[in-house]
Amino acid sequence: MADVQKDVPFKSAQVEALVVIKIVKHCSASFPTTATGSLVGMDNDGVLEITNAFPFPTVDVANTDGHQNDASSLAAAAPRAKANIAYQNEMIKHLKEVNVDANNVGWYTSATMGNFVSLNFIENQYHYQRDNDKTVALVHDVSRSSQGALSLRAFRLSPEFMAAYKEGKFTTESLQKSKLSFKDILVEVPVIVHDSHLLTTFLHQMPTLPETAEVPLPTSLNDISRDPARLPANPSFDALDLSIDPFLEKTCDLLLDSIEAHYTDLNNHQYYQRQLTREQFKITQWQTKRKAENAARVAAKQAPLPEDEWQRLFKLPQEPSRLEGMLNARQVEQYSKQVDGFTAAITSKMFAVRGNLLPE
Repeated sequence: MADVQKDVPFKSAQVEALVVIKIVKHCSASFPTTATGSLVGMDNDGVLEITNAFPFPTVDVANTDGHQNDASSLAAAAPRAKANIAYQNEMIKHLKEVNVDANNVGWYTSATMGNFVSLNFIENQYHYQRDNDKTVALVHDVSRSSQGALSLRAFRLSPEFMAAYKEGKFTTESLQKSKLSFKDILVEVPVIVHDSHLLTTFLHQMPTLPETAEVPLPTSLNDISRDPARLPANPSFDALDLSIDPFLEKTCDLLLDSIEAHYTDLNNHQYYQRQLTREQFKITQWQTKRKAENAARVAAKQAPLPEDEWQRLFKLPQEPSRLEGMLNARQVEQYSKQVDGFTAAITSKMFAVRGNLLPE
């Protein structure tokens, strides 16, 4: 039975509404510091049901070392910290005692403007997915959610990236052999917000808006107490605002920073290529000289010198890992999609009023 459950494909992540509220509250309270926590639930025929969540304890920055006093970095690495792993196991133990779902199904983290693709994120998800393949990472974007629409996404590491990360080799040769690109790092899982039957019944019993905009005047106080007036909702004129979205400007700045980081990583790899070419040229010169010496020694009936001595005399530079460059490329793609989503609404507004903007 366990093998059958293991072979079921991963379909979606079903998150309870109460869990969504807990995540949003924790991430908003910790903003701008990164907030992380654990998810519990169960896998039901390919649908990961997330029924509860609890935050990881905050780290006292004042008591940490000087080179580790970055609160965001400590919070981002919290899911795989030894103290938090022990805390998570203790919480799951207590949840089992009250007879609720107590299976660890992943973790959650907060993000700002979609900047969640980092080495800490990859290491945390690998830490969970290595032990249990049916785990996800929920990402709640606090900045995007502040605009009125909930931003909650679920991600998993692809099987190809899991195998490459386990091997620990992200060289050019290994990437060409495995055909792994930045698009193959993360796999997004559909998120379904689930409400309990009791909450659904309550929502259906809530009073609706009045059918007409005109509210009839009461004739007596008994009419007011028996049927209180329900005013219509005020119209929103935010959609008519022609100003450039500040989130679009911030996303463009972050996009430029990611592109600069990508070019920096590219320059480091080009420097490695130049160093490697220079060392290989020196080795070739040494081998040619040694072969000429051995030919002269053989003609003089002397023992030839070893030709593999260059391995001790010369040291080839080590190729830098391409993982950082892949993560930068994946982050650039994330920002590009956000810019595309922001500009869709703004461009339509500009086309609507272009007659007033163009000079006559």
